[in-house]
Amino acid sequence: MPVGTQGNVKTLGSEDLEGAGFSLVLANTYHLSLRPGDELVERFGGLHELMSWRGPILTDSGGYQVMSLSDRNKVDDDGVMFKSHLDGREIYLTPERSMEIQTRLGVDIAMCLDQCPPYPCSRDEAAAAMERTHKWLPRNLAAKGEKTNLFGIVQGGVHEDMRRESAEVVTGLDFDGVAIGGVSVGEPTEMQYPVVEFTAPLLPADKPRYLMGVGHPQDILHAVKCGVDMFDCVLPTRMARHHSLYTLQGRVNALNLKWAEHKGWFDEDSVFPVTERYSAGYLRHLFKANEPFGGRLASLHNIWFYGRMMQEIRDAIENGSWPELMVRYAHA
Repeated sequence: MPVGTQGNVKTLGSEDLEGAGFSLVLANTYHLSLRPGDELVERFGGLHELMSWRGPILTDSGGYQVMSLSDRNKVDDDGVMFKSHLDGREIYLTPERSMEIQTRLGVDIAMCLDQCPPYPCSRDEAAAAMERTHKWLPRNLAAKGEKTNLFGIVQGGVHEDMRRESAEVVTGLDFDGVAIGGVSVGEPTEMQYPVVEFTAPLLPADKPRYLMGVGHPQDILHAVKCGVDMFDCVLPTRMARHHSLYTLQGRVNALNLKWAEHKGWFDEDSVFPVTERYSAGYLRHLFKANEPFGGRLASLHNIWFYGRMMQEIRDAIENGSWPELMVRYAHA
């Protein structure tokens, strides 16, 4: 899922995402509740109407902001008190309020409000976040909209015993899908991978498995191998705005001098319809000149790269060509 936190994947329109092969996007409950406001979005006809998106939408519950905005909030067993990063006003987000916002937004998949522990944190801190998440799960379920698919979230940090406990609690409830939360929060890859390898098989095989906030191409390939189905990440467009492009030969820095007079694209095996008329030398010039089109052109490349990769993953699973796919993306 491309990440459109505020109802927009930065520099891109809905037609761009559709053209790259995406059918599901992510937006954020916390941010949209502040601006433009969930009541306004509801009056507009819902988030699909507001952003002119024809496919399904998933919304993060605001649980990630419990961690990322920890200097602006206070957590208790009932919910989270935020101070808005926009105007400082106090906002109390509970499981019930999170479900109310997501229902008003009219999204297809809602996420439970959870507490996402940061990295690093102590075992006691990870346990407290997991236990609070478990207390909130039934409240999320009771408050969800009739037409909303709701996903539960497994927490537990890097601790296998807590991940097992959390998976048992979440899968014991009637959720439409299950997510692995609390990874890709700053921990090194060598700590992320074992958590995914251990947790994914504990989740129901007949429901979508969602790894939140991941990731780089190699992270996605590893997680798919473990049995994960769904991903979201800001990296394709964030890296693009910082002049980094994904290719089958690895990430390239568009500002490197070697591209200054290069008349072709950066990777001849990753030339897409939306970028084929432009050159690496031109994109480098756009970035050097601070032209906004540079960020958009790089974002288009990266989003198409990810779209193709996800389609090739689906094809490889269907036709048994997974080993060849791993070789193809060995350096991506």
